[in-house]
Amino acid sequence: MDHSNIILKVDRLYKTFGGVVALCDVSFDIKRNEITAIIGPNGAGKTTALNLMTGIYPPTSGKIILEERAISGLKPFQIASQGITRTFQNLQIFQNMTVLENVMVGLHTQTKSEFTSCLLHLPRVKKEERLVREEAFTLLRFFNLVDRADWLSDGLSYGDQKRLEIARALAGKPKMILLDEPAAGLNIKETEEMAELILKIKEGGTTILLVEHDMNLVMGISDRIVVLNYGERIFEGTPRQVQMDSNVIEAYLGRE
Repeated sequence: MDHSNIILKVDRLYKTFGGVVALCDVSFDIKRNEITAIIGPNGAGKTTALNLMTGIYPPTSGKIILEERAISGLKPFQIASQGITRTFQNLQIFQNMTVLENVMVGLHTQTKSEFTSCLLHLPRVKKEERLVREEAFTLLRFFNLVDRADWLSDGLSYGDQKRLEIARALAGKPKMILLDEPAAGLNIKETEEMAELILKIKEGGTTILLVEHDMNLVMGISDRIVVLNYGERIFEGTPRQVQMDSNVIEAYLGRE
């Protein structure tokens, strides 16, 4: 593997909750501008891995390295400032805010005005707010949500709310976005649209880490797949290689 092309390195990651081992000595690399998927049966440790990468949990041991800088143990806002954002299994949008306001919240890391300047409504604050609104509308157009910019977000369909959460995560122009089950709860047509959207995000230059149960989606868009089972990495390879591996088949279907 070309190590200069590795954006994130997970090195011997270990996480326990009391006496329960959630992840055990897990290592893998994520290459820049690719879609890497983490799959595995329920309880395999997939979401725990994402929570460690985004600072929700500190690792018991091991390292997470983003572009040669260790980020394991940092707070979520510190990791976000380094260029990693995420979505969640359960929607995390502001229901009482408009679609536009939700995306503008995601753009706050790009603003520079201090509290006093905002309080006094200085000209540079107004200019900055105008630029933030323009950027938010650009994102809404990309996600086909611009015609609902003034809607309260709880008025959107479930599929549109999923897209809104991804739009907000992309608003900070991250180097890498972690998508936790983006197709959960979607119908077949919405899942196909989500696959196309994820590929467009990749084409825009953002590295993607995907956790997803829909195997058609995973196999159709992933460049590489990491397979976890009972907290351990049991295989890593291309979609074709994963489909042919006996350990992966056993993990999903059981031993005959």
